Amino acid sequence: MSAVAEPPSEPCAAAVPVEDAGPFVHPALFYGDEQEYLAGTVPFVREGLAAGEPVAVAVPGERLALIRDALGGDADSVRLLDMREAGRNPGRIIPGVLRAFADAQPDGRRVRIIGEPIWAGRSSTEYPACVQHEALINDAFRGRTVTILCPYDVRRLDERVLADAHATHPTVIPSGSRREQGSAAYDPADVVARYNEPLPPVPHATAFAFDADSLSHARHIAVDEGAGLGLTGVRLQDLALVTAELVTNSVVHGAGSGVLRVWPEDGFVVCEVHDGGRLTDPLAGRRPASRDQRGGRGLLLVNLVSDLVRVHTGEDGTTVRCWFAL
Repeated sequence: MSAVAEPPSEPCAAAVPVEDAGPFVHPALFYGDEQEYLAGTVPFVREGLAAGEPVAVAVPGERLALIRDALGGDADSVRLLDMREAGRNPGRIIPGVLRAFADAQPDGRRVRIIGEPIWAGRSSTEYPACVQHEALINDAFRGRTVTILCPYDVRRLDERVLADAHATHPTVIPSGSRREQGSAAYDPADVVARYNEPLPPVPHATAFAFDADSLSHARHIAVDEGAGLGLTGVRLQDLALVTAELVTNSVVHGAGSGVLRVWPEDGFVVCEVHDGGRLTDPLAGRRPASRDQRGGRGLLLVNLVSDLVRVHTGEDGTTVRCWFAL
């Protein structure tokens, strides 16, 4: 995966969001150095703890250590997660991190979460899934009594990323201010559509056309290819599970058939399934399954076990592409 460009940007001062904007609050916090980062995050955490609110922090490991150290003993009262691990695949952040924490809390109590899904070092392949995730948070938590604060490193993220942050967050915390302000560029639906990008073709991939009579064969082809490319153990089992879910979805919910492709790419095994169906729900695979839910877990499982999932849907059908680290 190629890296996202990281030219310098003008720094913005960190700040502490206010809580009077409605049930769901989703500000972008711009920071230019560690001091600004801590000034914007630590008071946010402590205010939540003082109010008896459940608080979680899901940020990259080096930032997590900064917040933990600054909180001292208060860190024991906070759910701390390394986003590089928990959110490696942006598609699992909503169900596996944000909703997993918020849904476990008592009804009626505000929940506070710091979530930093986009950092310098995210690849250009990952980025469209990251920014779509940020846009989809707004629908996933609409009407919920939750505040999700999303930090952005203005020194190391390029201007496109910072512009997208204004489009995916209804409020932003600009330089030199400790108040949220409305984002004039807020348009999450446009972001979801804009990053619904066609996935580049891979001519050298192993391809297999399947239908209802060849689902098992498709799974075996994926497993054989994955093993030959170096996947072993649990990761090979994950590839088998994802392949089974995707080809079954194609037959049941798509056009009844599809094409499976598998290939190596920069230290990953990539599995792709294309069919003639149209995926109309951008949150498909990003909602947690209820305990009594029957079926409908296929794309959720795909997101939970893959290292990255990219989806493109258009007039010619839907393509789901999944990466598994070797």
